[in-house]
Amino acid sequence: MIIKAKKFNLRLYKEGDEAAISKYANNELIAKNTLFIPYPYTLKDAEEWVEKNLVNYKKRNKKSFVLAIEINNEVCGTVGFNKIEKGHKTEISYWLGRKYWGAGIMTEAVKLAIEYVFKEFKLQRVYALVFSSNLASKRVLEKVGFESEGFLKKEIEKDGEYIDCYLLAKVK
Repeated sequence: MIIKAKKFNLRLYKEGDEAAISKYANNELIAKNTLFIPYPYTLKDAEEWVEKNLVNYKKRNKKSFVLAIEINNEVCGTVGFNKIEKGHKTEISYWLGRKYWGAGIMTEAVKLAIEYVFKEFKLQRVYALVFSSNLASKRVLEKVGFESEGFLKKEIEKDGEYIDCYLLAKVK
């Protein structure tokens, strides 16, 4: 399964992606703005990530679905969907290697991935929780039609700190 865009491809993860993932995910700003990416991000972290996704791809009753963002045959980011309730809703999350920030790649990747999951999983709603300090991520979602549904105080706990979040959603 491949979704082709002008600047990148969205595809399933595969063995061999680990080195590129660890290269691009190993960034303090990416870790700061995502819930589950640690810093430093090691090759072992990437190996576990790829293995987890390969297992999830084989499941029939999927609760999560993740696509790799590939540029020049190298994985440099992710668009993922968690807590999938087929026929209803899912939560989106994403990251992109800093080298590619500001080029419109994330906005287009999110748009294409959402179109795919709306159709594939027959969804009515895709939502996101965005850390209040991550205005660039909030803007990506707004550009693809997400609307603000609220501001949640101390919604997420990360590294012993409680973080305020914007709640945004796109509905069919």
